Amino acid sequence: MPLIELNDVSRLYGSGAQKVAAVDHFTTQIDSGEFTVLAGPSGSGKTTLLNLIGCLDKPTSGKIRVDGKNIAETPAAQLADFRLHRIGFIFQSYNLIPVLSAEENAEFTLMLQGVPKPQRQERVGSLFAELGLAGLEQRRPDDLSGGQQQRVAIARAIAPEPAVVLADEPTANLDSATSSDLLALMRDLNHNKGITFVFSSHDPRVIEMARRVITLEDGRLAGDEWR
Repeated sequence: MPLIELNDVSRLYGSGAQKVAAVDHFTTQIDSGEFTVLAGPSGSGKTTLLNLIGCLDKPTSGKIRVDGKNIAETPAAQLADFRLHRIGFIFQSYNLIPVLSAEENAEFTLMLQGVPKPQRQERVGSLFAELGLAGLEQRRPDDLSGGQQQRVAIARAIAPEPAVVLADEPTANLDSATSSDLLALMRDLNHNKGITFVFSSHDPRVIEMARRVITLEDGRLAGDEWR
């Protein structure tokens, strides 16, 4: 069974004659272990599609299954619990909590899951060492560079060992060198740990490094290329 399955999915906004299809009759499958980017220009529907896969939105029509869960037919409360345990998120604006330390930010999802503090600290400590964040545990986000903040966000996303990590324009606020380093880091995590990554991006660096490029145009599937 594919990890992610989208069958004739559409997402419409507006009403009546003003309806606009952000995603338009879109069909594809993504398997565990993929390192895939949803590519296309602004307005092509890639972020909307990522939100649908991430259970942050529901389709107007069509079917979506993620890790065996039927998204369109699952109540909101159950979807929230599913997101918490099975989906990791990385955002272009990092979305770290300013009053928490780097370590506390990385532990946040684990805390919501009810993981005991010693286990949270052990897991995050190991990730910080692996991600080049050792020694920065007690710094707050304002005391970290953009690249360091995004590494904390990556740690937060993968610490709960989700089925898939969704990254929305993760390099948008980073310089070229930092972007390349982080992309190489995520590719290594994909290769060494088998973590499934799905990106939305129009950044050529992300597209070049991806193993699969799904191209959207006006909400429709315009291309699907394996590298």
